[in-house]
Amino acid sequence: MAFFDLPLDELERYLPTLPEPADFDEFWAKTLAEQRAVDVEATFEPTPNGLATIDTFDVTFRGYGGAPIRGWLQLPVTRTGPLPAVVEYLGYGSGRGVPHEKTLWASAGYAHFIMDTRGQGAETPDPDPSTGDIAAPGFLTRGILDPHRHFYRRVYTDAVRAVDAVRTHPEVDPARVVVTGTSQGGGIALAAAGLVPDLVAAMPDVPFLCHFPRATTITDKPPYVEVQQFVKLRRQHAETVNRTLAYLDGASHARRANAPALFSTALMDHICPPSTVFAAFNHYGALNGLAPEHKSIRSYPFNDHEGGAAPHETVKLAWLAGLLGN
Repeated sequence: MAFFDLPLDELERYLPTLPEPADFDEFWAKTLAEQRAVDVEATFEPTPNGLATIDTFDVTFRGYGGAPIRGWLQLPVTRTGPLPAVVEYLGYGSGRGVPHEKTLWASAGYAHFIMDTRGQGAETPDPDPSTGDIAAPGFLTRGILDPHRHFYRRVYTDAVRAVDAVRTHPEVDPARVVVTGTSQGGGIALAAAGLVPDLVAAMPDVPFLCHFPRATTITDKPPYVEVQQFVKLRRQHAETVNRTLAYLDGASHARRANAPALFSTALMDHICPPSTVFAAFNHYGALNGLAPEHKSIRSYPFNDHEGGAAPHETVKLAWLAGLLGN
């Protein structure tokens, strides 16, 4: 791979105008109010995991439309008092997997909630109200002609409800909930950070779903190419497509966040180009006057979409421990 996006000094200043619909906030406030009218009904069933130091609970809660969303809650076996919780959202096409795959945060002393992504994980289907609508293969154009019917309206709502769900567990401190994720999970984490006003931190890594106008024109890699393929064959819908995506843009959600944040990006990332990540980072917290010292970004110059990988997890562990005073 080679550098293909803006130079780092330009990325650090990159602050594009975001084409936000006038009713952006109303759209999401109404969406969440409608969905929160139904109790989250989170259940936590102890599950054998073969691990000596971590307890696992099989979680089900009510997401968008009351649909049952699955997840894992991992807790350290040795624990005293309510724990800060790390809610993790997953990459494109990924499910929650099996408990022993993700043990980092519980091993570090946190409650760790891993949300299965509807329609992508093997255990959480997507009751899809856009069935019958035209779409390109993949998830990005499901319901693309109407933001009310779009796949990510449902997923972002699930993400908020995941925070609601983990806060009901008696061994979780509801005042100390963090959101994180990589790629699609990073974009979902940004949406959650913008939609949940009292998170303690956000840690999006190489986030997808950001700055759609640039992302869909600067890279021809999946998943953004799904939008190109759709509009290529249906040119008459280009304006409608752009308007729908504007409700979902992680950069717009980032503007509304107020929790301290640690981002990461990779300067050779052809899947989530660094300019799209910096657009979200540079806008992050703008509408709430978040001080510059309360957000930071780590750039990995010679990495593609793997980003900082395991070494960046070390950075995240230290940053979050410092933030929470652990």
